[in-house]
Amino acid sequence: MKQKENNVELQTVLKKKSFWTRMKEERYLQIMAICGVVWMIIFNYVPMYGILIAFKKNFYITTPLFSKQFLSSPWAASGGFQQFINFFHDEEFWSIMTNTLGISLLKLLINFPLPIVFALLLNEVKNARFKKAVQIISYLPHFLSWVVIGGILTTWMGESGLFNEILIKLGVEETGKSFLAYPEYFWGIVVISDLWKELGWSAIIYLAAISGIDQEMYEAAKVDGASRWRQIWSITLPSIAGTVTIMFILAVGGLLNSNFDQTFVLWNPLNAPRSNVIDIYTYTTAMRSMRYSYASAIGLFKSVIAFILLFIANRITKKLNDTSLF
Repeated sequence: MKQKENNVELQTVLKKKSFWTRMKEERYLQIMAICGVVWMIIFNYVPMYGILIAFKKNFYITTPLFSKQFLSSPWAASGGFQQFINFFHDEEFWSIMTNTLGISLLKLLINFPLPIVFALLLNEVKNARFKKAVQIISYLPHFLSWVVIGGILTTWMGESGLFNEILIKLGVEETGKSFLAYPEYFWGIVVISDLWKELGWSAIIYLAAISGIDQEMYEAAKVDGASRWRQIWSITLPSIAGTVTIMFILAVGGLLNSNFDQTFVLWNPLNAPRSNVIDIYTYTTAMRSMRYSYASAIGLFKSVIAFILLFIANRITKKLNDTSLF
């Protein structure tokens, strides 16, 4: 009761102070906030002007975006949507979408739930030293860039690499082969390597959510004779359901993001039939073919689909368990 009275008094005092007085008193905090807002405007909102490129007939990199020359340049046919129509009729469209959705869905089905399982199992470890060691080992790959990991995987999966040596000694293979040269192995390599790199790091947020659960609930469950598995099922999982839901919504919104860095370092012309995803296609179209308007249209298409998926996932989860982003 006393705490509530103190809060009411504090709010009354703050209301009496003028806006500029509060700004002066909180100047250091406000400067930090303003810097963040300015950064967001410069790097997130100003570049949105460049979306116009997707609706132009042709864009040349030498044309300044804010010039009259750019604004007066002709719009694409079909009401400005010709670049999008060209992408939908591209002979590689279905192959690109299949590869993108195939890799992303595999990551969602495999790499999304496993960090939750890992966090649950790690939470049950009672030996503090062993638990800390496992956490450190599982976090370390996250701090390696995909360029480094790509070099490691390329070496390990080469004809004379570590994997071939193990398979030959086990009698699975007679001679070595370069796994990255075979398209049928690419999806599996991408999913497993992504899991290895991000498993421990992705589990951090779930471990944080688990640490916030009231321990009295577990003590009460023990008194009632509940086993550890029963406690996980009836206490831990329901308690972190909100966190899992939010992470799932974000994962669904990013279904068309196939991790450009990872795919780019593992991509080569031999595995292109299974590695040519939207991000790679956009990059090659813009940087090699120099079709900037066409590449911008593909990027905008991906962003619109991502927003639609995010909105649908948000509505479904809101109806199912009343948890949503907005």
